[in-house]
Order: sequence, then C-alpha cells, then structure tokens
Amino acid sequence: MKKVKILFNRLIEKTKKNIKRVKTEHLIKNYFKENVLFLVFVFTVVLNSTVLRFFCMPTVENYLSFKAVFADLTIAIIIGSFGYLCKPKNRFIYFLVFDIILSAICMINSAYYTFYTSFASVSMLSLTQYIGDVGDAVVENVIQLKDLFYVIGPLLLILTQYRLKKKNYLKKIEVKSDRKRKMTSTLAVGIVMAFCYLITLSSLDVTRLVKQWNKEYIVMRFGIYIYQANDLVTSIQPKINSMFGYDKAKKEFDDYFKEKSDVPQTNQYTNIFQGKNVIVIHAESVMNNVLGLEFNGQEVTPTLNKLSKEGMYFSNFYSEVSVGTSSDTELTYNTSLMPTKSGTAFVSYSDRTYNSTPKYLADKGYYTFSVHANNADFWNRRAMHNTLGYKKFISKSDFEVTPETTIGLGLSDKEFFKQVIPKLVKINKKHENWYGTFITLTNHTPFSDVEKYGEFDVSLKETVTHEDGTQEEVVHPYMEGTKLGNYFKSIHYADAALGEFLEALEKEGLLDNAIFVLYGDHDARLPRADYNKLYNYNKETHEAIEEGDPNYIDYDSYQYELGRKVPFIIWSKDMAGTNLNFEVTDVMGMIDVQPTLGNMLGFYNRYQLGNDIFNNRGQNVVVFPNGNWVSDKVYYNSQKGEYLSLTNEAISEEYIKEKSEYATSLLDVSNNIIVFNLLKTDSMEEE
Repeated sequence: MKKVKILFNRLIEKTKKNIKRVKTEHLIKNYFKENVLFLVFVFTVVLNSTVLRFFCMPTVENYLSFKAVFADLTIAIIIGSFGYLCKPKNRFIYFLVFDIILSAICMINSAYYTFYTSFASVSMLSLTQYIGDVGDAVVENVIQLKDLFYVIGPLLLILTQYRLKKKNYLKKIEVKSDRKRKMTSTLAVGIVMAFCYLITLSSLDVTRLVKQWNKEYIVMRFGIYIYQANDLVTSIQPKINSMFGYDKAKKEFDDYFKEKSDVPQTNQYTNIFQGKNVIVIHAESVMNNVLGLEFNGQEVTPTLNKLSKEGMYFSNFYSEVSVGTSSDTELTYNTSLMPTKSGTAFVSYSDRTYNSTPKYLADKGYYTFSVHANNADFWNRRAMHNTLGYKKFISKSDFEVTPETTIGLGLSDKEFFKQVIPKLVKINKKHENWYGTFITLTNHTPFSDVEKYGEFDVSLKETVTHEDGTQEEVVHPYMEGTKLGNYFKSIHYADAALGEFLEALEKEGLLDNAIFVLYGDHDARLPRADYNKLYNYNKETHEAIEEGDPNYIDYDSYQYELGRKVPFIIWSKDMAGTNLNFEVTDVMGMIDVQPTLGNMLGFYNRYQLGNDIFNNRGQNVVVFPNGNWVSDKVYYNSQKGEYLSLTNEAISEEYIKEKSEYATSLLDVSNNIIVFNLLKTDSMEEE
C-alpha cells in the first residue's frame, strides 16, 4: 500500500510538471504567434547592423562583437516597444517606417565606408550638394551590390505582413491584445538590457564615445545605431558648445600653448628660401609607392622620380585626412591644424580665423593665389580660400573646358597646366614675389578614362627560350583590368603633365627665383586585394599566389595602412648635388609642413600643432584623425589597442601610453581651436 501511495504521488508530481510545461510552451507559442511583426522587426534590425560590421570590418571579433550585438538588440527592442501603442492594424506601418530608417542608416554607412573607410556623419549632409560634381566616382567606387542587402529587412517585414493579413491574423489578435501592457513590459525588458549593457562599459569606452574620434571603435563597441545617435548629438554640439563649452576649451588651449615660445627655434635651414617665389602642387591622389616603380623597364612616374632625386625628398610622409579628403589636406597643410571631429572645416567652419601660410607670406609682401579647374564652390573653396588668405582663386570659370580637354572629373592636367602658364606669366610680371597653389584633378578616382591616359602597359612581358633554342615574347596580363592598374595608367599621365609644366616654367624663366613644393593630398583608396596581386602575381594562374607559398609577401592591414604614404618634395632647378639635395626618412605628417616650410621661408606660427621636422629628428609622431598614430618606432591602432613595431624592438607600455595621450590632446586642442575660433579670441586679447 505504501509503495502504491509513493507511485501515485510521483505520478501526480509528474502530471503537475507536464501541465506546467504545457502551459509554459503554450505561453511561448502564443507570444510568438501574437508578436510576429515585432520579432521580425527586431530580427531584421539586428541582422542589418551585424551584416554592416561584416562588410566594413570583416573579422569575427568585430561583426560578432557581443557588446555591439547586445546594444543593437536593446535599441531594436526599445524602439519596437512603442509600436504596441498603435492599434494592431496600424502597427505594421510603425514597424515598417522604423525598419526603413534603420536600414537606411546601415545602407548609407556601408556605402560611405567603402569610399572613406569611415562611418557616415550627419554633419556631412551639407556635402550632398557636391555629389553631382563627382557622380562617376560615387557610382563606381561607393555604391555596390552589397549595399542593396539592407533592403531585405523592410521587404521581409512587408512579406510577413502580407502573409499575416492573408491568414486574417489581425482580426484574431485585435481583441486579445493589451497594447499598454505589452508596451510597458517590452520597454521594461529594453531598459533592463540597457542597464546591464551600461554597467559593462569601461571608462575608455565612454571617453571614446564622447570624443568620437575613432568611429570604428564606437561601432564595434556600441553598435551602429548608438553611434549614429551619438553622431547626431556631436554634429549639433558646436552650436551648443558655442554657448556653453567655451571656457573649458579656452583653458585647455591656454594650458597647451603656455610653454610654447613666441620666438621660433632655428636650424641650418632657417630662411634659406626667403624671398623665393613658391609653386605648390597639390597632387591629387598621388601615392609614394609609385616612385621608382617600373613596368617592363618603363617608369610609372619619371618626373616625380627626377624631383625626388634632385630635391629634398621626405619619403616617410603621411597625409592626415578625415572625411573632407582633399579639403582636409588643404587645411592641414596651410594651418598646421587637424581636420575637425565633426564635418569639415572647409564647409562648417569657413568663417573662423586661421594662421595660414598664405597670410604669413602676404604679410611679407607676397601675392598669394590658388588655381583649380573645378567648380569654385566645390568643398566651399571659394569662401575658404579667401579665409585662408589667398588674394585670388582662379577656378573653372577662368578656363576653357571642352569635351575634348576633359578627363575624369574635369579639365585634364595637361590642358590645365597649359592654360595656367599665361596666367602665371602675367602674375610674375606684376608682382615681385608670389605664392601659388595649383590643385590637379585628372588623377582622381575612379581612374576609368583609360583610353585618354595614353599608352602605358601594366602587363608583364618576358622572353621565353624554348628547348629548340627559339625565343618567344610572352605577355602576362598582370595588373591589366584592375583598379590599381588603371591608377598606374592615370598617374603616368598626370606625371607626364607635370613634366610638361616644368618644361614650360623653365622656358618662361619662372623657375629662376622659385622653389617647387609638391605633396600628394591623400592616398587613392585602392583595393588591398590589388596590392596583394601586385606583390604576389602568379604567371600561371594570373592571380595572386597562395598565402602558404614560400614566395608569398604578406600585405596585411598594417602594411596597407603604412603603404598609404604620399610624397612630399621641395625642389628647385639648382638644388641637385647641393647640401639641400637629400632624403628625409623621419616619419612626418601634413601637419608638419607649415612649421618646416615656414622656417625656410622666414615665418613662424606660434599656434602650429606640427613640428619643424629638422628640429624634431627621431622624435616625431604623426597623428591620424581616428586616433591612430605612427612614429619611427611603431604604428599604433587605437581601435584594436594593438601596435606594430617598425624596428623589431620591444615597445614599452609607457611609450604607447605617452604617445596616445599626446595624440588625444593634439586632436582635442585642434578641434577646439576651430570650433571655438580660439585664434581670433587670442589675437583680440593680445591687442
């Protein structure tokens, strides 16, 4: 009897458990049944953000980052919770609208990252007016098939709604749904998740979110949706800061420069070019790795090779651009300031006061001018060049442009320089000293006008001797048909145009009392896969050799970043063979040009953030707008918190910390100088 009782009790307990399990399963089943649209919305929103990280930062650590996925999931749940306030028949519209908005955020950032290797900013919306001027570049380089993936989210939601409507789903749940209860309970879950997420954040995470210098780090840690919301706040911050943040910025500015001398430090190159005319070539997308490169014995850039061998050649030189690309370079080159954290100085801060090279030389009696055969308002150059102190901006309207003389985005470089010469002759006759910046255009992405570049073969030719002794010339396609190969053709043309310009200058006697300054404005943003093929070409397969091959040259992400160097050359017709004809291998950035060149031309900017390289040999650090930096010893990636030793020596934590703090401080003070117009304030106080 006792055993029967025990068995009966066990049966009762088991029955209770089964009933409880059935109820639980029933609840779960009902939840999924009654919240299909909400669940599809959350799924597609998180899927899109995860795919975005996969496309832009394709490592498992990045696209499956727990923090990013959790943050995106939390945002999706919180946004989705308010959909329950809508009546069931209107709920689909709410979810669809927000799914489209969040999908658009992913699509825009995916396309933007393709071109700029950075995520989009709300502050750049004002630049959409320039898309027409670079339409081909946008179509060929930015919009890709992968960017259409994000349409799947809204389409899946529409398909789900269609199927539910077909099954009369809405009428079935309309009576059962307690909208307020569902909204509050779902929102509560989102809030609890948000709290759990917040307590996992480190002080470094919060600091980087606030400063927003390193956008990749933020997307990897916070997800794309928090990044975009934070960017919106950051984009309107200048207007808020102008009312509330000035005092703090001014104090940081004063502290940064309090020990800086009003008297410049001199060296053996002080004033060596004083009184010389200056011809500055802003060379579009010219990279350093083309110098010395040959195909079948033919130099890619014979003119640049000549200038680098006869002049002062800075071979370890980096551009420091952000989303403003060429305009960022013009800012940094002319003012020794970094690009702004949000937007671009040329567009957003053209009304600020800058201590620029044209202003200093104008004070010394120079006539200053700039020349570019593009629309004067592109990158807001008409206004900004005036702000920088150029007395005259010669732009597209001053040139004769025809379909026959057009390559790529506008007037070809050869025709540009040809039409420039008469203008320069007039300026030279009228002014004793002048300083002119010439901005080239042909070597601009997408490098697709191949038939207009002239003959330059980027195939690989070799003579093969057969067993019978006969010889045959074999042609391998090599870089033909690749974007990098087209770039070589384009830059060969641009280099030839530069050579013709130098010949015309010499013929007119314009090089007799002049120095020639050339810099590449930024890298050409070429595919890493093309470089891999360049260095690892397999003549049998016409592709890159396999990574395991003993002859394989590893061109990883670090080599790619370090390979983005651009040339910086100072040259004059009589410099070859003198003590001014040498190569400088110290690491140097665009921000260091004004201090270095200023010392040679006889002016000094107390508020320059760069260094005269000849006063800082072996100690210089180049800071990039995303917080990465490079010295002669190490390249540091702030996003990953990793570094690559460039000398194969151990690098101390103290060294990394010191240089990282220097980079952060420099970026902050530069941004404050521009946003709060601190140079104007300081000059007013001095008066």
